Amino acid sequence: MSTLTRVLVANRGEIACRVMRTAKAMGLSTVAVHSAIDRDARHCREADIRVDLGGSKAADSYLQIDKLIAAAHASGAQAIHPGYGFLSENAEFARAIEAAGLIFLGPPASAIDAMGSKSAAKALMETAGVPLVPGYHGRAQDLDTFRDACARIGYPVLLKATAGGGGKGMKVVEDVSQLAEALASAQREALSSFGNGQMLVEKYLLKPRHVEIQVFADQHGHCLYLNERDCSIQRRHQKVVEEAPAPGLSVEQRRAMGEAAVRAAQAIGYVGAGTVEFLLDARGEFFFMEMNTRLQVEHPVTEAITGLDLVAWQIRVAQGEALPITQAQVPLIGHAIEVRLYAEDPSNDFLPATGHLTLYRESAPGPGRRVDSGVEQGDSVSPFYDPMLGKLIAWGEDREQARLRLLSMLDEFAVGGLKTNLGFLRRIIGHPAFAAAELDTGFIPRYQDELLPQAGPLSDEFWQAAGSAFIQSLPAGDGPWADTRGFRAGLPAEISLHLSCNGQDRRMTLADNAAQLRGEQLLIERQGVRRALLAVRSEGTVFLRWDGEMHGVSLFDPIAAVEANHSHQGGLSAPMNGSIVRILVEVGQAVEAGTQLVVLEAMKMEHSIRAPQAGMIKALFCQEGEMVAEGCALVELEAAG
Repeated sequence: MSTLTRVLVANRGEIACRVMRTAKAMGLSTVAVHSAIDRDARHCREADIRVDLGGSKAADSYLQIDKLIAAAHASGAQAIHPGYGFLSENAEFARAIEAAGLIFLGPPASAIDAMGSKSAAKALMETAGVPLVPGYHGRAQDLDTFRDACARIGYPVLLKATAGGGGKGMKVVEDVSQLAEALASAQREALSSFGNGQMLVEKYLLKPRHVEIQVFADQHGHCLYLNERDCSIQRRHQKVVEEAPAPGLSVEQRRAMGEAAVRAAQAIGYVGAGTVEFLLDARGEFFFMEMNTRLQVEHPVTEAITGLDLVAWQIRVAQGEALPITQAQVPLIGHAIEVRLYAEDPSNDFLPATGHLTLYRESAPGPGRRVDSGVEQGDSVSPFYDPMLGKLIAWGEDREQARLRLLSMLDEFAVGGLKTNLGFLRRIIGHPAFAAAELDTGFIPRYQDELLPQAGPLSDEFWQAAGSAFIQSLPAGDGPWADTRGFRAGLPAEISLHLSCNGQDRRMTLADNAAQLRGEQLLIERQGVRRALLAVRSEGTVFLRWDGEMHGVSLFDPIAAVEANHSHQGGLSAPMNGSIVRILVEVGQAVEAGTQLVVLEAMKMEHSIRAPQAGMIKALFCQEGEMVAEGCALVELEAAG
């Protein structure tokens, strides 16, 4: 075998950047691939060589096996790292790489076949005597079969794509009336994301913990587990917070779950990094859920508590090297917590957000602090891919130190120009129940009122601070205060202005004794107590951090306000940029409140547009396959009588 000198990463975003970071540290050159709209993305900027795959959607670019193989040959890469998502668990891709004389930095195709399908994996575990959650994992995929299975299992149930992960193709069904619509939607999502619409269904357990074991195997028959991670805090069946080790797990439980995971990996001749996922109930019993035959999004917390580089291990093991340590030598040092930063709107059912990153500031580096990201200030977030911007990882000597360090990192982070879950993450990590390690998959719904507070009118104090920051941050020579640049000598005693923020606007008069801006710190003093708030001007907008959230403040534009109001009149509008997957109604059709009208796909997830009230469809402004912009009217509904 020739010496490995160049690695192609068949992915994008933060995982591509993270893999390339290790490859470069090992002295390897790197190759990025990109779609047409990712030409200038960060993973391309950081690579030594970039190859254009064309297309915009993943199906036309990152999922094209022939194009990826051709890119490796054209660039001189000898190995391909799949990252996670996309083709990372596609056995056909692994075989094509090997057939092309290249090294696949992942497990054998046979292992992907065995464990990549959730149904096949569950059947294998059942044979091996590993406890399973009650469910149906059969080949028949018709509605009647699933209806019978759900009746036998008992509601609520969880529909899952057998080839998937990351919450794609996953739906909770509370009763039989929801089954047909949920099954059809989950199948479409699975087909779009993974090229496979096969589904399984299992009992939806109440108050379970999601605990997973990181396994690693070499080509010489050695396999070990690198401790566990708790991934219980999830939204829309996708992980938001992960930590290692799992709080409250005993040494005996860790050993039992770890040894079960190793047996599972060895049973299929596994090689490389993999994760065996379990549901852990309140009695301490665990049930096999699935095996992910790839590197996981949350692998940095395992690296933090072991001091190991899992990507480096992947590269070395794929070249035939043996694992460098034994099970007894696996470290477990301190505690680590990771949060996933998404471009999404937590206040609107976590709908993905698209747009321009007008402001993007990462927390300062330092001991126990790590940020894995795939974007920089000025980049754009498109509707075609997963909305994750990056991950914040904090390590501490114990869980509380890691938690407090992560809170500090979240306080320093700043994103403006589109909605993110940054404030939501801050509220989770700061919540008393999280601090007490009271974890299960129902955490977010249970504390929803505290984690997702209803947005109300912005306070007078906010508007005064925003006005001060806006005026004082004006560039020299800009605006009607060009000669004074804010509150400087000679400034009028009062200034009037009209500002807009988050759909609200306020006319105000600012006095010369308002808050003071020093650099990017807005200093506000009340009753002898001074607060320092981050205030950054970028592209005509001032981003002010207030109560843990970044607010974009700009001059009120009456014409834009009228146009925005007009665009929402006469029709139900698109909640984000996306593609129309299905139109389920016709002009003239009478509908009831809650009827599904249009299905929109964005960032590999489906979102239903439903009738807010009973009425008649007066007009349709979209067609299947069409790309639509956020705020675009889709359906005009005439209210009933």
